[in-house]
Amino acid sequence: MRNATKGILAGLGLMLASSTSVMAQELTILWAEWDPANYLQELVNEYPDATVTVETVPWPDFQTKAFTEFNAQGSAYDLVVGDSQWLGAGSTQGHYVDLTDFVAANNLTEVMAPATMEYYSKYGDKYWSVPLEGDALGWAYRKDWFENPEEMANFKAKYGYDLAVPQTFQQLIDIAEFFTRPEQNMYGAATYTMNAGDAIVMGVENSVFAYGGSFGDYTTFKVSGEVNSAESVKALEDYRKLYTFNPPGSGNSFFVETNTALAQGLVAMSMNYFAFFPSLINEATNPHAANTGFFANPKGPSGDDFAALGGQGISVVTYSQNQEAAMKFLEWFIREDVQTRWAELGGYTCHAALLESEAFRTATPYNEAFYQTMFKVRDFWALPEYAELLTEAADTFYPYVVNGEGTAQETLDKLAESWVDTLKTAGYAAE
Repeated sequence: MRNATKGILAGLGLMLASSTSVMAQELTILWAEWDPANYLQELVNEYPDATVTVETVPWPDFQTKAFTEFNAQGSAYDLVVGDSQWLGAGSTQGHYVDLTDFVAANNLTEVMAPATMEYYSKYGDKYWSVPLEGDALGWAYRKDWFENPEEMANFKAKYGYDLAVPQTFQQLIDIAEFFTRPEQNMYGAATYTMNAGDAIVMGVENSVFAYGGSFGDYTTFKVSGEVNSAESVKALEDYRKLYTFNPPGSGNSFFVETNTALAQGLVAMSMNYFAFFPSLINEATNPHAANTGFFANPKGPSGDDFAALGGQGISVVTYSQNQEAAMKFLEWFIREDVQTRWAELGGYTCHAALLESEAFRTATPYNEAFYQTMFKVRDFWALPEYAELLTEAADTFYPYVVNGEGTAQETLDKLAESWVDTLKTAGYAAE
């Protein structure tokens, strides 16, 4: 009997082990290769119900890697932290799971900052992701330059108002002009100019949105008269003007170059995504860290107050074999305590109550500006054709902004015509 009992118990043990193996869950999240992905890996290491791996791909290859897997209906990834512009293709091409019921059940339109739900999660009348990494364009500046008594006196004598963090784009331009002194190797600003990806387009957006301009009506597909409106033209002219106050050789600048310009002591102000500001408060990567401050994108000439959106939402991949476990993970991720932990690790939470809390707003030198920005962001087209629209915009902006070719009006007229053609070819009733 003992041997029989031992055999039964051994068999039961094998069954339990097999059952445990089946029940055990492993989830894989795909994201781009950058610091926030490392913070996310730290966070998900604390997830109690599955082993979660954040697989990263260099930014230039990220979209290609993701959509190659999507188009093959591959199950390598359970969740993806995709750009907001992927929502159109991800939803209409069947790559993303519809999260509308999940959003409603968890009241996410109230829990998360409204703009993040609108731009990271919604396409059409449905929701396809949960806001994960909030981001937008903001500004860093040299506090010691701004607060130098001699500089302050000279600035006021020239412009008639006090030198301080700019509240308007005109003040931003004035300050950039004031600090541009090539003979001293000093320059006013470092802005996005790279004609690849969304670099120069994001930079131009920062001005266009603040000036009350538009990249078109996303519901009626009206482009002409919007993209090339008087407000958009003035915004593009002033973005070109800002570029003239950049250091020499700034015609191919993105997040690395603008941070570097500030860290090397070349510029008074630099534009960047908030996600790249942590290195500017680290003396190992910025010798001027103690004298670096941050501010939100200033208002335009008519008081419009917007900034260009970055950041990403997290979506469940349709082809995942672990959709139930992925949904359970999202339930954990949106909890306030987990969002608090996400912020502590360095992630940019989109949780409205946390963004508004004094603890968050004072946690770093740039969190206050981030908080101000995340309630006033606007985004680029999220249509399935966004990549083509983006390339057309970059190719159109670059010759004017960097090389001074043509006029702002001619540039935007050309873009409007190009976008209308592209949208009509794709089947939209664009005009």
